Amino acid sequence: MKISTMKELLEADIVCCEDLLNEHVYSACGSDMMSDVLAFVKDQAVLLTGLVNSQVIRTAEMMDMICIVLVRSKLPTPEMIELAKESGIAILTTKKRMYDACGILYTNGLVGNKLRA
Repeated sequence: MKISTMKELLEADIVCCEDLLNEHVYSACGSDMMSDVLAFVKDQAVLLTGLVNSQVIRTAEMMDMICIVLVRSKLPTPEMIELAKESGIAILTTKKRMYDACGILYTNGLVGNKLRA
């Protein structure tokens, strides 16, 4: 699914890295616990979270993610935006709750990521 499609489906705003809107993501992970995110396979995933700190960007970077969606109208800190720009990670923000956002993406074809064995 293209990031631009996610943006439309979630009625989201893009905060940084608009040049990535035509990039594809192939799976999604929704969590506020970055340790849980680290349990997922690197597979062009998008991270949906309500957590707003620089660890979100660092975790996404470690997992080769190219997009983060902040749910519940959360806004990234200036430090997060700067790190995301440096790392080439798009940040979107939506008013939707995580459960709803994940459900919308799933019903439109974006699958979850497989756990590591």
